[in-house]
Amino acid sequence: MKTKATVNCLGYPVYAGELDNYDFSKKTYINTINQYSYCIAEKDENFKKSLLSSDILLPDGVGITAASKFLNHMPIAKFSGSDLHGYLLKKMNKEGGRVFYLGSSNDVLAKIEERLSKEYPNIKVGSYSPPYKDEFSSADNDSMINAVNAFEPDVLFVGMTAPKQEKWTNQNRKYLNANIVCAVGAVFDFYAGTVERPNEVWVNSGFEWLGRLVKEPKRMWKRYMYYGAVFAYYLLKEKAHQVTGFNTYEPEYEMSLNR
Repeated sequence: MKTKATVNCLGYPVYAGELDNYDFSKKTYINTINQYSYCIAEKDENFKKSLLSSDILLPDGVGITAASKFLNHMPIAKFSGSDLHGYLLKKMNKEGGRVFYLGSSNDVLAKIEERLSKEYPNIKVGSYSPPYKDEFSSADNDSMINAVNAFEPDVLFVGMTAPKQEKWTNQNRKYLNANIVCAVGAVFDFYAGTVERPNEVWVNSGFEWLGRLVKEPKRMWKRYMYYGAVFAYYLLKEKAHQVTGFNTYEPEYEMSLNR
């Protein structure tokens, strides 16, 4: 059963509660959703299943928070992968926990471990850099799973870009000896300092996406401009369904809650 602290947003049970109230003593699978990942999931069934299988699905982006307000008249707060990363690091530092990073390059992972040792000295940290390829072989998967399980982390962060990371974690989480498993995308580079995150003015104003677009227009224009328009189409389509009394997403949402 999913937690009740959720809002049905475009067919997804988006978490709207306080993480401090969540029982992390049980195995927990965490993902984030934004307008880009929503659009990609509409065309990728396995990605959509991965997001719907989340125990906690966090609203990462103003597109999702705006959708909740527009469709449900329920404002929810944005909670990004970076916010989740910071929350769990503070929790693990307080508890003396074990954290594992799966993904990215050895250079990025070394920078993460160096920074962690200074900011969160009570955390034991491990990492593994998988091969950079579109699809992993069985041997690749075994090496990744074995590296995680040998360390026995309390928290496993997976950073291999969406939707690859979400699909991999969903397919393999039953084999992973980690209590909390979460896909956090660009957080690895942000925390390592290899990619600069927009400053707090952009983040707090809800325009972090614009800061990233300005910094990396060639890489980010399609994510924010093209898929922003596609997301707006889905949003207006669902609003029209609500007005006419036909909600396309309700049966799927009911099924996800009672899985």
